[in-house]
Amino acid sequence: MAPPPWLLSGLRPKPSTPIAWAGVARASVSLATPLAVGFALDRPAYGALVSMGALSGVIGDTADAYRMRILNIAVPQLFGALGIMLGTLVYGTGWGAVAALTLVGLVSGMMSTIGAVASVSGLLLLLNAVVGAGLPMPQPWWVAPLLLTVGGLFVLTLTLLAWPLRRKLPERVAVADTYLAVADLLAAAGTDAYEERRQAVTQSLNTSYDLILARRARYHGRSNAMVRLLAQLNVVIPLVEAAPAVHVRRLRLPDEIPAAVRELAVAVEESRTGRPELTLPAPDSPATRAVDSALRHAAVVVHKADPDPYNVDDRLGRPAVLGVRIRRATRDVLFSGASWRYGLRLALCIGLAQALTSLIPVPRSYWVALTVTFVLKPDFGSVFSRAVLRSVGTAAGLVIAAPVLAAVPVGWWDVPVMVVLAALIPALTAKGYAFQTAAITPVILLLSDLLNHQGFHLVWPRFLDSLIGCAIVLVAGYLLWPESWHVRVGHRLADAVADIADYVACAFEPGGSGDRAERVRARRRIYRDLSVVRSEFQRALTEPPPVGTRAAAWWPLVVAVERIVDAATAARVRVNHGAPEPPPAEVAEVQRQLRELAEGIRASEVLVEVRTELPGDKEGVLAPLRQEVAAARAIASPQP
Repeated sequence: MAPPPWLLSGLRPKPSTPIAWAGVARASVSLATPLAVGFALDRPAYGALVSMGALSGVIGDTADAYRMRILNIAVPQLFGALGIMLGTLVYGTGWGAVAALTLVGLVSGMMSTIGAVASVSGLLLLLNAVVGAGLPMPQPWWVAPLLLTVGGLFVLTLTLLAWPLRRKLPERVAVADTYLAVADLLAAAGTDAYEERRQAVTQSLNTSYDLILARRARYHGRSNAMVRLLAQLNVVIPLVEAAPAVHVRRLRLPDEIPAAVRELAVAVEESRTGRPELTLPAPDSPATRAVDSALRHAAVVVHKADPDPYNVDDRLGRPAVLGVRIRRATRDVLFSGASWRYGLRLALCIGLAQALTSLIPVPRSYWVALTVTFVLKPDFGSVFSRAVLRSVGTAAGLVIAAPVLAAVPVGWWDVPVMVVLAALIPALTAKGYAFQTAAITPVILLLSDLLNHQGFHLVWPRFLDSLIGCAIVLVAGYLLWPESWHVRVGHRLADAVADIADYVACAFEPGGSGDRAERVRARRRIYRDLSVVRSEFQRALTEPPPVGTRAAAWWPLVVAVERIVDAATAARVRVNHGAPEPPPAEVAEVQRQLRELAEGIRASEVLVEVRTELPGDKEGVLAPLRQEVAAARAIASPQP
């Protein structure tokens, strides 16, 4: 009689998630203050609309760096204002509203595949269009968009109040944390803890590069502090590259080396300058020489006050100007099958929700389409479990909202109630999707009550609307789309293996050392792809059987492919520091086996063991790489 594991994983709060008390205070102030002003001016509907805009800003404020927070809050507000305007224009038009919202759903879904900011923008575009088409808004048509934008800008203003005190702290702390993660990686080399530490380094590097490059896109060449942080982040890459060379040989590094990297982390966080003081043991192998060389170079760059802004080796490539990136993103979306599939899936569900509520008299039917939008958002994990968790979270939220709507009269008492309810949103959002739904539901119901004055009678219809929306998503947005309920780990993992084969060809190019910067970029792309594979794997585990059980079978292969990348990197590092180049025939054979592995992963739904023997020198530089490829081939190969 116990609930299934996939459901328990969603209902269990995420462990060790700290509460962002600043966000809690900001949410309370930004949502309650507009209500107080609205009651003071005898315009409660205006106050409710400003609070709705503030709610969008609170949900979108997820970044650490302040310039990224500006993007995450301000840009989506513009699309939210456009959405409420479109919804207001089609309010009460019946089938005209169905057609308009279906088209908005298509655009919103395609936008959501571009990136984080575009995803939130697409979400607010559709959500506000649904609200505008379902609730009567103040006239003229421009009042509601203006009020929602004011609410979002109010949240942005509160967010930026601490900027003068903390404007550089998030980026610097992120880079320092990356150095600490690398220190832990080096300390774990040669032990069973290495794999976990390497994953932490990959995540830390992704976070740091995202923060630094977001700032760099606008300020590169003009902000010495930002250029210095980028240089400090770049020089940690050789240390990351050297770690696999030590680990595959099961060498343990002296404690002085991780301690020196931790000292560099402190120097980064405190922005120290001057001459570095390193006391390191003498290296005794190509792998330890690689660590020693990378560490000494990193110490010089970390303590250098003014790195040359025209000589920063950007491992990820210089970002293009904004106009070029917009055109590139638009082109990618228009010619992407995945974007069209998701856009059409969302448009189908929104169209069905609006058509159903047009044919069947459902009071305040906008909640059905709102449920569809929240559940079907692509970057929140399993659609099936989100539908179930949405129902559970909505029920919990209604339990909170029912006594509030029944006992609290419309008026000034709504202000202290909103102070408490708004504080729950950032406090519970980090705990999981069901908790976020339970926190947002009573806030939306309270704001809706100020617009339509239905009071306690809102509770039961909202729960029924949520069930209808979840049912539409499960049928039209899940069961009808096989890609939703099939494990997608395999094809993405196959792409990563094919990229590894290309990386081996680039790293051991006959007759030359190849382009080192291109090798580093290729390796970072592979690790990013593997991070996506891990995320997809974790998403699939939350699906009910048989999807969840099939996903679990891929886990050994995911680990094996990550070890292949480490072994290839370690081999290249050893060659850079004195080991002989591998014969071209041996390199070609490894490439062939990797490409066969990639094709086998694509061709097989069931993992079949096939033993593979790779010829070559057992003491050669590619020996560990051959062993890892053979191990992966033993886990998954095409069926004979």
